[in-house]
Amino acid sequence: QVQLVESGGGLVQAGGSLRLSCAASGSTFRLTVMGWFRQTPGKQRELVAVIVSGGLATYADSVKGRSTISLDNAKKSVYLEMNSLKPEDTAVYYCQLVTPLYTYWGQGTQVTVSS
Repeated sequence: QVQLVESGGGLVQAGGSLRLSCAASGSTFRLTVMGWFRQTPGKQRELVAVIVSGGLATYADSVKGRSTISLDNAKKSVYLEMNSLKPEDTAVYYCQLVTPLYTYWGQGTQVTVSS
């Protein structure tokens, strides 16, 4: 059984920065694909960024240029650093781990950006 635990969310003013962390536990495996998604009430969950074990990353256009996703296999963790935050970045952010057999999700962490 794999568990993903996110942390680092909170309230921040527009223009500020946040670093979200997601730690995987419960099984020995090499992280292959991990990502961050976000969701607001009434909307579908959307991709923010995804990274593969080789370091190749993809970002949503809405966060490109002001966000960085990184992966630490030794710590079984993925991070998302977001800068120049905007009120429209307000959402619950979810961590995702993709394995050959299953896709796992964290419980989510709230990010609120005040104007």
